[in-house]
Amino acid sequence: MVLIRSYSNRSRTLNRGMKLWSLNGMKSKQIKLFIIVIFTACIIWGWDKASRPSVLVLHPDPLSLFRPDHTKYLHQHPSSEEDFPSEENFVAPIVKVVEKVHALPPTGSNSVAKHTSDAGINEEESTLDKKECNYGKGRWVADERRPLYSGFGCKRWLAEGWACRLTQRTDFSYEKFKWRPEGCDMPDFDGPTFLKRMQDKTIAYVGDSLGRQMFQSMMCMATGGNDTTDVVDVGAIAYGFTQPVGAKRPNGWAYHFPLTNTTILYYWSSTLCDLQPIDISDPDTRYAMHLDRPPSFLRENLHRFDVLVLNTGHHWNRGKMNSNKWDMYINGVPNNDRKLALIWKAKNFTIHSIVKWLDNELPHHPNLKAFMRTLSPRHFFNGEWDSGGSCDNNNPMSRGFAVSNDSSEDPDADGAVRGTGVRLLDITGLSRLRDEGHISKYSINAARGVQDCLHWCLPGIPDTWNEILAAQL
Repeated sequence: MVLIRSYSNRSRTLNRGMKLWSLNGMKSKQIKLFIIVIFTACIIWGWDKASRPSVLVLHPDPLSLFRPDHTKYLHQHPSSEEDFPSEENFVAPIVKVVEKVHALPPTGSNSVAKHTSDAGINEEESTLDKKECNYGKGRWVADERRPLYSGFGCKRWLAEGWACRLTQRTDFSYEKFKWRPEGCDMPDFDGPTFLKRMQDKTIAYVGDSLGRQMFQSMMCMATGGNDTTDVVDVGAIAYGFTQPVGAKRPNGWAYHFPLTNTTILYYWSSTLCDLQPIDISDPDTRYAMHLDRPPSFLRENLHRFDVLVLNTGHHWNRGKMNSNKWDMYINGVPNNDRKLALIWKAKNFTIHSIVKWLDNELPHHPNLKAFMRTLSPRHFFNGEWDSGGSCDNNNPMSRGFAVSNDSSEDPDADGAVRGTGVRLLDITGLSRLRDEGHISKYSINAARGVQDCLHWCLPGIPDTWNEILAAQL
């Protein structure tokens, strides 16, 4: 009995120990499981924090308020010709040319994730997307669907001297390329679609002969080069455009598309300065060239525009000023600032002045989208226009096919619009690669041995400028 009782006691003790060990084991497992859950949660939280879009910690770019020093144009080549290359020899920054094709991101893709639950993040990401989309950076690609209109047609709007299909030129491979910007969605241009987008709107081009080329290009693109009778000339009636006595052409053109109530116009202002006769009673008077005043046409009609494209550059030289009898004025009086007497400084001063004026006007015209178009490059090789310079290369992309620069090759225009509501229409770098697209020796009006390496054949490079404009709209 004693043995049985002793065994029974030991059994109860052993069972009690086993139960206690089993209970402690369960607690140990629970503790371990709890620790694993906490540790896993920490890892997930840390990974999620690290993977959030960087826009959450971005700060405003201080460069947006910085205006770079003006780049001096080094040479002057004066001329009395009204509409021919005669500005200073444009010396551009070194162009980074990509010799190999690199893969582009898918059309319309964005590198920044969207978070619709946070309006602040959306706005910040949208700004980043726009900054990343650089229409001046990209590459030329072959496109057999080009040109956008016939080089034999569009005779109503296209100047005969710019329609290279009507000249003795035989090579037209320059028509078969499309600009593909990096990281930007630039759909194929369609005239009817564009006019519908521009319904009840007015598009105004104001500038020199390169602005006029862009205007004529847009008229051909919008109509497909067809002389449709429903497009109405309203230049004289609506805007007072006339052809002065002795002038080669009117001071502007304006055409109205009744179907969409769209107007496309061009006004001649080669320097974007307000020009006023000093002595109106003197037929041989000189003209005050007000560097700090926009053209009166802009001041009087700005409220009528929905899209405005400005350009200047090729008339800023001493020869033009002397032949046109222009005298620089500031604050309504002759300029006495010796620094501003320098052509390149006067040009930069004017560009900054008109952009500043336009930026101040934008709040009063909330529907207006204004652009400063960068300089169209010249391609005179082995001399100037009056000294045997030529651009008779017919080999497309002989200078490369891509632009990898993030910054514009026109730092003056870029610096003027930076920090304002005026947008940059950057066409300089992409056009510099296309020296084969000029009128060259096939110009109808050029003297023997003189080539036009400033203006472009149409259809041609200015069509791309308008495609970029349409994309930015």
